[in-house]
Amino acid sequence: MQRYIIRRLLMAVVLLLFLSLAVFILLRVSPGDPAEVVLGANATPENVAALRREMGLDKSYPAQYTEWLLGFFTGDLGRSVLSRAPVWPEFKSRFPISLQLMVMTVILTVSLGIPFGIISARRRNSIPDYAVRLFAITALSVPAFWVATLVLMIPSQLWGYAPPLNRQISLFDDPWGNLRQFGPASVVLALGPVAVMMRLTRSSLLEVLRADYVRTAFAKGLRNRVVVYRHALRNSLIPVVTVLGLQTAGLLGGAVIIEQIFGLRGLGQYIFNAISKKDYTVAQTLVMYTATIVVLLNLLVDLLYAVLDPRIRYQ
Repeated sequence: MQRYIIRRLLMAVVLLLFLSLAVFILLRVSPGDPAEVVLGANATPENVAALRREMGLDKSYPAQYTEWLLGFFTGDLGRSVLSRAPVWPEFKSRFPISLQLMVMTVILTVSLGIPFGIISARRRNSIPDYAVRLFAITALSVPAFWVATLVLMIPSQLWGYAPPLNRQISLFDDPWGNLRQFGPASVVLALGPVAVMMRLTRSSLLEVLRADYVRTAFAKGLRNRVVVYRHALRNSLIPVVTVLGLQTAGLLGGAVIIEQIFGLRGLGQYIFNAISKKDYTVAQTLVMYTATIVVLLNLLVDLLYAVLDPRIRYQ
């Protein structure tokens, strides 16, 4: 197991190096110049050149890449190309917001998707099964940004209510206010993952229930609940855990739009502004942060396989 983890971590470092190079190149070959963004369209070439020197953009690409990469792996996230402010304090203040949104979304996904998927599988072709399948299809069909807009507009128009926007409410200082702020955003963000979990849990559990060892358990006279929860469910969760890991990583990207709509000052909003304004340092750092989280989540999912199925061994 230890050799497998070390090998996977070494592969992750190589993957992150290739990704960092790709992000660095793509940001610089895309149209636009940070100096021109700051000075505006009427800036003279001399002023643009002077600002580029001040930003450090006059250096060669290998020098810029090496300086940024060494800083990233040593804990120095650098300074914003546009504001020249350190990236770390802004990252530190925004990270808890994105983390709480992601954790609440995952909790909703697991607590709703898996139980309702089990109910749908156990009561196949019944009214609860049809209701779960209808909800899943509907949730997968509607875009999250449209649902988020309705969540903000309908209560505002009908009851004059809107969740707190464009300000941060601490969970410890005002738990109810914090829930009002993060609750709608996490529910909207969880709609798609919950629907996927419902459908996948249902199909995976139905497949396991057809296995020979499950039929043998029923033939021995074991109760339905015991067979489903003690024998079948654990084996059916392997594909569910795989997709849950991918969905959790995908929440980092989906949160970009949701944070913009609900006015949450998280990392999603930060990376959106950085890319739109050509803030190279911020964009590169946040993309690498996201990639690191994705790689670690994939490793965690692989290790959970051995927990769910003791027959799986890593060498």
